[in-house]
Amino acid sequence: MSIVTFYNSSIEQTGKTMSIAAIATYMAIEHNYRILVVSTTNRDDSLKRCFWEEKKKKRNLGIFGPNASLEVETGVEGLARVIRSNKISPDIITNYTKVVFKDRFEILLGCEIPPSDGTVIETMYPSIIKSANQYYDLVFVDLDENVDEETRKTIIHDSDIIVINMSQRLKSINKFKELKEKNQLFASKKALILIGRYDRFSKYNSKNISRYLGEKNQVLTIPYNTLFFEATEEAGVPDLFLRFRKNLDPEDRNAFFIEEIKRASENIVYRLQDLQMKL
Repeated sequence: MSIVTFYNSSIEQTGKTMSIAAIATYMAIEHNYRILVVSTTNRDDSLKRCFWEEKKKKRNLGIFGPNASLEVETGVEGLARVIRSNKISPDIITNYTKVVFKDRFEILLGCEIPPSDGTVIETMYPSIIKSANQYYDLVFVDLDENVDEETRKTIIHDSDIIVINMSQRLKSINKFKELKEKNQLFASKKALILIGRYDRFSKYNSKNISRYLGEKNQVLTIPYNTLFFEATEEAGVPDLFLRFRKNLDPEDRNAFFIEEIKRASENIVYRLQDLQMKL
């Protein structure tokens, strides 16, 4: 049971959320793991759009009056109520997740509407993640920039692996190089580097970046793929990966995309196993 946190090395867009969607979906299909993705964002619904279509809320004209909602509260908002009543337990978390693949892959969505009682949801994430880690084989955390610095530090400290996301821009690469020199954590075995929306024809390819950063292992990538990024807007990610698994020819132009996701997934698993053997 392990916590893998995806973290941006800078404030620019790196495709972090799309990368976690791709890797988690692939691993849920190809490995016998029970996976939870915890979204900490309160600013957009990118992760949600990867898996579910937006449903229009029906107007309720029943005994509860117009516009009354009969839906059970899900996501972090619903779980926050349980935490405040000190009733949280690892198995309860699954009651507030949305299921992608039954008994295999679930997502705990972030807070869309701040609680009316003034509760700061962010401060609850470390407790939620620790509890989830007792129930799921892998807990992937999509760590957003909106989370306060102290909470981010706690989540990163509690993580078994930190996947540091960056772009192929020289500015982003140099930013990570500075972080690596200043903070030993980013140079430790806990850290893996991932380039999202990767273009293999750029001069800043994974081999050159690895050499520039002095990395022994080649940095990981999630290549830009047209079908995938269309699927992330149309709730089509699960179907796309299932289709790729059945019909993908080695000569297909999408093969490199899947190969790199496989490489990223295997590196995460191998690194976790290596770190656990040294404990």
